[in-house]
Amino acid sequence: MNAAYAPVSVDDAAACEDSRFAVPAIRCAGCISKIERGLNAVPGVAAARVNFSSKQVAISHDPALSEADLLRAIEDIGFEAQILADNPLAEEKGSSKALLRALAVAGFGMMNIMLLSVSIWSGADGDTRALFHWLSALIAIPVIAYSGRPFFASALMALKHARTNMDVPISIGILLATGLSLYETATDGPHAYFDGVVMLLFFLLAGRALDGMMRDKARSGIAALLGKSAPGAMVVQPDGTTAWTKARDIQPGMTMQLAAGERLAADGVIDQGASGFDMAMLTGESDPQNKGKGDAVYAGTVNLTAPVRVRVTASGNDTSIADIARLMDEAGQHRSFHVRIADKAARYYAPAVHSLALLSFTGWMIAGAGVHQSLLIAVAVLIITCPCALGLAVPAAQVVAAGALMKRGVLVKDGSALERLATANHVIFDKTGTLTLGRPRPGSIDHLSPEEKSVALALAQASRHPLSKGLREALLAEKLTPAEINEPNEIAGEGMRALWQGQEVRLGKGDAQSEGLAVTLSIGAEAKLIRFTDPLRPDADTALAALADKGMTASILSGDTLDAVAPVARQLGLTAQAGASPQDKLETIDRLSSTGRNILMVGDGLNDGPALAAAHVSMAPGSASDVGQQAADAVFTGDSLMGPALAVHMARRTMAIVQQNFALAIGYNVLAVPLAISGMVTPLVAAVAMSLSSLIVVGNALRLSRALPSDHNEDTNEPSLATMPNMQAAPA
Repeated sequence: MNAAYAPVSVDDAAACEDSRFAVPAIRCAGCISKIERGLNAVPGVAAARVNFSSKQVAISHDPALSEADLLRAIEDIGFEAQILADNPLAEEKGSSKALLRALAVAGFGMMNIMLLSVSIWSGADGDTRALFHWLSALIAIPVIAYSGRPFFASALMALKHARTNMDVPISIGILLATGLSLYETATDGPHAYFDGVVMLLFFLLAGRALDGMMRDKARSGIAALLGKSAPGAMVVQPDGTTAWTKARDIQPGMTMQLAAGERLAADGVIDQGASGFDMAMLTGESDPQNKGKGDAVYAGTVNLTAPVRVRVTASGNDTSIADIARLMDEAGQHRSFHVRIADKAARYYAPAVHSLALLSFTGWMIAGAGVHQSLLIAVAVLIITCPCALGLAVPAAQVVAAGALMKRGVLVKDGSALERLATANHVIFDKTGTLTLGRPRPGSIDHLSPEEKSVALALAQASRHPLSKGLREALLAEKLTPAEINEPNEIAGEGMRALWQGQEVRLGKGDAQSEGLAVTLSIGAEAKLIRFTDPLRPDADTALAALADKGMTASILSGDTLDAVAPVARQLGLTAQAGASPQDKLETIDRLSSTGRNILMVGDGLNDGPALAAAHVSMAPGSASDVGQQAADAVFTGDSLMGPALAVHMARRTMAIVQQNFALAIGYNVLAVPLAISGMVTPLVAAVAMSLSSLIVVGNALRLSRALPSDHNEDTNEPSLATMPNMQAAPA
């Protein structure tokens, strides 16, 4: 590393370059601290930040400092890294699959070795016992060599750079127990501990694999958002012709030719034509916005009604949709530093256990017990204090709780979301598609004659406008037949026009003034107004009351206009903020969080993605966009709004069970460890006791399967959470 570079000052920050590196070995808050502290001490580095969810390091540095220099700096700290040159939002691939393969191998080995161990525990002796020990060794050694690689490689890398991490004591324990088991087998000893070693490896891998999958889910929302941008567009050439151009090759200054129904591949300004655009991705509004010459349009939005030409102003990673993806990536970062209860305990638990085993060995050696007996006692301490019960305390409860919620139509994607739901004290609702159904419907069509309804149906069927869709569904429900119309034409900002029986008919924006959503049906000179409403979810009042009874306050944060939000806020008695952009929503959440609020964000649109990622915890309805569902921690199905109330109720019960599980696991160790240290417990008895403690924890967690109340829960003195009539069990 060239140390000649001077540290970069704040004044020089604008001249800095940004580089990103993938660092797969980032495991915990300790890794984050080491990397950031080490890189910030490198001359020429202005700032370094670790994103735990994506296992990436972003470095702002002097341009004279090359990426190769930075790569060596990361490796000098003790971590292998790869340069991310192409896509700054690229995600690490393959690590979760590798962990799942290692977990599957460990599970297979554990089951087979446990079957062999049953015979030994049942009294097999002599040659039979020796045969079973050797068979266990033949299964265990390849399993440990393969499945233990994530721990061994990480430990070796740390030791190579004179550092330590959680994988060092884990690796020592695994290798020591394996070595002693081989010695016992070779010398025809009565005990071997291959079952305990492989079981320990299995549970450690299970926790690490689950953690990796949760990070992948957190990143999948960003991938889904970026996928909303079109793969390319027809670009006008210098000679006036058009040619298909991939999105990555589109540059500012080019002109895109967009047909009706096409999605934009880049940001731009309309140079020619006018059309209606579906802007729900950015605003959350279901009503399209009319855009004409000089108006800005954005990548990922859809041109609905007429062809236009758009001059490109931003493309690739500079588009608005890429900015939202970056907001989601950065907003989710604070959650990465939330270390779960079991992880916090494990950081100190494992080193303490291995130190205790070493002290036991040393103490018995000093007492004259001999190497063999001292090792047996040390291994018994290692096995009996195996953190299986501690490791199961959280995931066992989370799995049972998630299963119970799934039967009630609430899908929890991240187990740690239950921990955060339990501490949420303020819920923010988006309006369209969240508090409301997001499906505009005509308030009444009884004032239309049968002929007028038939004409309206014919015009609505020819239109792609959301209001036309709602009108079409209402008219079809009356078993009507559409009228025969000629020359239908949809005009941007005006609606559908056609000829019927020789006269002009129209469905769209009329001359009549109207608040809220409405369209005008015109037949010749006669015009009639059709008003629309976006109905509230049927049990919105009940759901808000249930949340209030749990001590939670609520408000509305919407991208819709004030005229659309105000009636809903008045009806539900909530405070509201309207016209909020994705950045506005982030700032509102940050402001409320700074006052001690733990925010539960409930939203459905693409524009809610960053807010869902930034909130303390988040939920989305099943009707939400792909990005909304991916960014949220949980999804509730059906038209009911009771999902958040049920989830909060279950989360609080789950955390109570988790605390009980921790007490059981710690109590077991308080009783068992002194017995093991005193030499009163053999490794075999230690393995049985360890398994029994795990079963007790799992059994306690199973009580959560009956935690959701049907009418009234007297144990918690909480109000009734009525069964949701419109929610079905989630698909497997």
